[in-house]
Amino acid sequence: MTRMTAVRPSRAGEPGAAGRVPWILLVPAVLGMAFLVLPLAGLVVRAPWSTLAQRLAEPQVLEALRLSLVTATLATLTCLLLGVPLAWLLARVAFPGRRLVRALITVPLVLPPVVGGVALLLVLGRRGMIGQWLDTAFGVTLPFTTAGVVVAEAFVAMPFLVISVEGALRAADLRFEEAAATLGASRWIIFRRVTLPLVAPGILAGAVLCWARALGEFGATITFAGNFPGQTQTMPLAVYLALETEPEAAIVLSLVLLAVSALILASLRDRWVGSS
Repeated sequence: MTRMTAVRPSRAGEPGAAGRVPWILLVPAVLGMAFLVLPLAGLVVRAPWSTLAQRLAEPQVLEALRLSLVTATLATLTCLLLGVPLAWLLARVAFPGRRLVRALITVPLVLPPVVGGVALLLVLGRRGMIGQWLDTAFGVTLPFTTAGVVVAEAFVAMPFLVISVEGALRAADLRFEEAAATLGASRWIIFRRVTLPLVAPGILAGAVLCWARALGEFGATITFAGNFPGQTQTMPLAVYLALETEPEAAIVLSLVLLAVSALILASLRDRWVGSS
């Protein structure tokens, strides 16, 4: 009798899955990796490590770091307050034009940040459609203020949160919400006690990405809020200014932003790997 053995098919990425890697794919892959990694390695190699602590303690560096952390956190809180309900609306409520609304919400992802800053000026500037009314009725002026930095950062970062939370909502099991509804729970109770705990990992991941994007925002910030030390000069703006006068300080600030980005990626690694 012929003995038959089952052969387990190789998964993608395992040895033997597709034979030897062809050079026609390996060479451009290595070049692409080098293209992305070498600039970051150059930043680390050229960093003034001997004076790093001293430069990090300089008042202008600390002020830019403090302002960046504060504004990025406030922008993230704003995005959570507005973006989570918006993501729930897109995921749970069918209304006319939902696809168009979703497309418009994701426009800041591909819109040049400078254009976003110009758009904010036209709407929230002192002569803007809403800004003029805010100035006349309440004496509130957003451009070239710290609040303007928060607005600019929230504008470019909110799509990251909305996309992440909407994806989590669509992947969540609706049976828990339906069970709560049959027990007489209102939509608000269901949202607060059932939906939010279910999608909490997605909200956390979106908030982290949102915070990182807000921390690195440059174009919309400098266009809408300006570049005033201690008031609107965040770390990316300080890097831009330091490149013209003190390149080593720009490298130090860039290292801080690089370290933050690495920490963000490390914190989200388990979520990405688990979903792959």
